[in-house]
Amino acid sequence: MLAAGLRGLPGRAALLGRGAPSLIPARGRKTRFDPPAKSKADRIKVPPPVDPAELLVVINRYRQYKRVVDALRFEMKEEIRFKSYDLRHGETAKLMKKARDEEHQHLMALNDAENKRLLERRLERLRQEELLEKARKLQSDQNRVSFQEEFLKKREMEVLQLQEESQNFITLENLDQRIEECLNKTQNYNFAVDKEGRIVKRTAIS
Repeated sequence: MLAAGLRGLPGRAALLGRGAPSLIPARGRKTRFDPPAKSKADRIKVPPPVDPAELLVVINRYRQYKRVVDALRFEMKEEIRFKSYDLRHGETAKLMKKARDEEHQHLMALNDAENKRLLERRLERLRQEELLEKARKLQSDQNRVSFQEEFLKKREMEVLQLQEESQNFITLENLDQRIEECLNKTQNYNFAVDKEGRIVKRTAIS
């Protein structure tokens, strides 16, 4: 509809733009089953003409190129085979094996030296730990002995204090005497104390 409307207007290409796609669908390709065009019905396919002298030169040059490339390829294969055999069974293999053995011996020597150094450090650490453990046990024994002595001294003091206090205990023998002492002794509890517990004011007994 749009193409039909624009077909009759002047400057249709200017309106559509230079790069705008055509609104008319493009014709598709022929299939392989379509008959040839009438203008090409009698056409016979003939290969392009070749100059015999030029063809002979090209063939000779190609053969020469082929021989050179084959020789280079064969030489490279032989060199690769020789290197591979030399690496596996030749003098290079012996030198590589000798180098590997020397490197292995050197690494084993380094490993033994490192193991020896670590062993010495471990033994020294064990000796230090043993000394620390002995010192700790000795200190623990001393603390236990001192604690026991202090405990015994405290119990002895308690026993002595109880013995002293037992002299003031009320028994059946001194019951009458203590009652009489309490009756004869007057105690005034009418007093005031400060924050430190000292008596600051006392009222006389009336």
